[in-house]
Amino acid sequence: MADATTGTAQDLIFLVPIFHGKIWGGRELEKRFGYNIPDGPIGECWGISAHPNGDCVVDGGEYDGQHLSELWANHHDLFAGAEGDRFPLLIKILDARDNLSVQVHPDDAYAAEHENGSLGKRECWYVIDCEPGTRIIVGQRSKSREELAAMIEEGRWDDMLNYVPIHPGDFFRIEPGTMHAIMGGTLILETQQSSDVTYRVYDYDRVQPDGTKRPLHVKQSLDVVDYDQVAPTSGKVTAPEKDGVTELMACPNFDVERVRVSGEKTLAQPWPFMCLSVIEGSGSVCDGAGVEYAVRAGSHFLAPSGSGDVRLTGEMTLITSHLPERA
Repeated sequence: MADATTGTAQDLIFLVPIFHGKIWGGRELEKRFGYNIPDGPIGECWGISAHPNGDCVVDGGEYDGQHLSELWANHHDLFAGAEGDRFPLLIKILDARDNLSVQVHPDDAYAAEHENGSLGKRECWYVIDCEPGTRIIVGQRSKSREELAAMIEEGRWDDMLNYVPIHPGDFFRIEPGTMHAIMGGTLILETQQSSDVTYRVYDYDRVQPDGTKRPLHVKQSLDVVDYDQVAPTSGKVTAPEKDGVTELMACPNFDVERVRVSGEKTLAQPWPFMCLSVIEGSGSVCDGAGVEYAVRAGSHFLAPSGSGDVRLTGEMTLITSHLPERA
């Protein structure tokens, strides 16, 4: 999706998305963003990822054809020497035609010990679109491991789960230990740690095409649920918008912002890297070297360290993320 219109050197790094079939997926990624997706129900677009289960390839420029993990390993100056043995973030778009399983993710300490050194999974959701009346699950009502175990054993899902109505533009912070589920009729951009560890609590007794049910992970879920967490009642964004930019989340792993462009906008880039995903509209982006690229809804790219200010032109909305510390 990167079309260089001036210059020869690529300072911004565009990536080819990777698609994952899911029992709950649909075809909205093709309809909405024009992606050439595989046949069948496709639930996830991994737009910026260096995870082994989906390592994006660079599209054009000096590093064309290399995986993002290779850039992290062999060209670490692009990331200002950011700490860690792997690219730390993973940016997805999820098309939930049907309900996702009720699930929970571990923190770094639990994942490192029990999941072969994996990172934990702190994540957040920006609702791009949803059908009227759609809800999601964020949080649960039990106060102890014993109470939650009993609720799961007895199938008391409505007593246990916290349902929240959603609307386009809503945002949800999903900390490790949060029981959650995206419900059918929802299109979401997810920013998360680079982890693929999911503990399923309940999967609606669904049967896969091969006749089997997906495995559940009740013991692990009981281990990692945060029983003191207060569940949200709304995903409405209340943070102020300043010059088109709204801070959606700041945490130890990443900061996330929504950027609205109407005409021209310049984003400073003082971070080790910045992830940018266009979720609506179209326009162009120009890096500090003066190289300009056409972008549209569904474009994902990185502004590496030293790329300079990112200049955006057009009518579009982006979700951006970066590490909390400046380069």
